[in-house]
Amino acid sequence: MSLLPAFLDLRGARAVIVGGGRVALRRAQTLLRAGLSVTVVAPQVQAELSALPVAVVARAYAPGDLRGAALVVAATPDAGVNAQVVQEARAQGSLVNDAADAARGTLRFAAVAEEAGVQVAVSSGRELPMLAQALAQRCAALLPTEAQLCGWTAQREAALILPEPEKHTALNTLREDIRRALGAA
Repeated sequence: MSLLPAFLDLRGARAVIVGGGRVALRRAQTLLRAGLSVTVVAPQVQAELSALPVAVVARAYAPGDLRGAALVVAATPDAGVNAQVVQEARAQGSLVNDAADAARGTLRFAAVAEEAGVQVAVSSGRELPMLAQALAQRCAALLPTEAQLCGWTAQREAALILPEPEKHTALNTLREDIRRALGAA
């Protein structure tokens, strides 16, 4: 099976996480960084999760809790509850991640390396998150600094206003400079 790699702009969208433990905490942090509005539904929520800017519904999941959610995470220790959450989310067309059984959902969270606005997301294509995490760490060492990005952006902008063939030459030079800096030349 091949997954569709994509970066989604879901800023302001509603996300619901069912579960209040460690995995729910990590997913909430990820969703909040991406600008989603997060609601957590769980009878017990760990303190670190409650301290985040999330709405907490302190009770067990009930049908209808996912209404209006663009994205849903099933992160309870109960496989039966997670299955119900996935089923409801799929039925309403929400993206859904089952933290305990990724293949059951429609969304998998990638391991991410980020520097100066450049993001690299890695999926192992299997259930090997430790491989994806190791690859993301290795990629992080390759990411450019803010100063490099600013310089390359300025070079590109200057090249775009040049007449041909100078424009083509300047863009090729920039492409080679970037490849060399990243060790891809």
